[in-house]
Amino acid sequence: MISSRKIAIAGAGIGGLAAAALLAREGHEVSVYDQFDTPKPIGCGLILQETGLAILAELGLREQAEQLGAPLHRLHGQAVGSGRTVLDVRYDAIRPGLCGVAIQRPVLFDLVYRAAMEAGARIVPSTRILSVQAVSGYLTTGEGKTLGPFDLVVDALGVRSPLSSRSRTPLAYGALWTTLPWKEGLGFEKTALAQRYRQARQMAGVMPSGRGSEAGPETLTYFWSIRADAHAAWKQAPLSDWKREATTLWPETTPLLEQLERHDQLTFAQYDHRTHGPVVNQRLVHLGDSWHAASPQLGQGANMALLDAFALARALTVHDDLDRQLRHYAAMRSGHVRLFQAMSWLFTPVYQSDSAMLAWLRDWLAAPISKIPPAPRLLAAMVSGGIGSPLKKLGLKPGDQSPPSDLSR
Repeated sequence: MISSRKIAIAGAGIGGLAAAALLAREGHEVSVYDQFDTPKPIGCGLILQETGLAILAELGLREQAEQLGAPLHRLHGQAVGSGRTVLDVRYDAIRPGLCGVAIQRPVLFDLVYRAAMEAGARIVPSTRILSVQAVSGYLTTGEGKTLGPFDLVVDALGVRSPLSSRSRTPLAYGALWTTLPWKEGLGFEKTALAQRYRQARQMAGVMPSGRGSEAGPETLTYFWSIRADAHAAWKQAPLSDWKREATTLWPETTPLLEQLERHDQLTFAQYDHRTHGPVVNQRLVHLGDSWHAASPQLGQGANMALLDAFALARALTVHDDLDRQLRHYAAMRSGHVRLFQAMSWLFTPVYQSDSAMLAWLRDWLAAPISKIPPAPRLLAAMVSGGIGSPLKKLGLKPGDQSPPSDLSR
């Protein structure tokens, strides 16, 4: 019989809460610590890929996510000036009917938060975790309080986690994000993420992002690429200066940006790249961005965190020895993590950098090649997160929408 463990999860993000729900359902005593008075998400829209949707199905949340989200059939990008299509990824290149689901981050957060609470996990707010004793399983808070001991500590605090010893690499570019009402007649495709580029130094995107509630209005997410070191100056300058620049790049977004009157209506996201190693240290294990942070260019962040959460819960059902369990967790996920970290590092500068040469190669060399089989299928597999067969390694099947089942199967 597998032992029930006392588990602390540091960080009430999507990955931490999903892990809490899955682990609590298996009978573990789970406490989730978060620094906010009320745990809440940071960010706007995201894309749930086939990988993330499979984990939500295991949590019994897929149907709700699909109802509140918006189906996404393709990603389309066009270079300003030449008008060339430089990105055209269609999910059905893998199989008919496949799509992503674009959803508001707060909506997904609420789904996994409720799942964790209903599973019996204890959510402890206003508790900032500063350090961990990996050997003994004790945590230290910002107030100097000691928590524990715990059989297992899960670091889900993200890329800036104080429990990580590996330095992060801030990327030159981040993005401004906002969620706005979807209005008919704007000319945007309702089932596509659309982008416009000027070389690699300017990028804007529009993506449907579903509803905040079943009766709520449809929304979209708008994002604008910006150098991290230019953000402070952007906040000081009149918003009208930026709106003029943004609508010059993409005139069709003018009705959207007219709704913005203040800088604080847009959220700035700073991107980092880091792969933490080792992922396991005695009683400490890393999950999500605290293990593998990257830019959102491939749209995998939340999906990777959900995969980690399921893998950890599955690993704790396979053996009774904690060391073997955690090594099994790392083995299930490490290959997929390394693969997508490498692809993110490779692709991000092609769309967000100061390199005119990379943009030229993207537009005039890579774009034509991407239309030649089997490239369309490979691109769709990359975007959907399927390269490396991560679901198969977890004992799941792509497209499986069966009800939640026993993790130990």
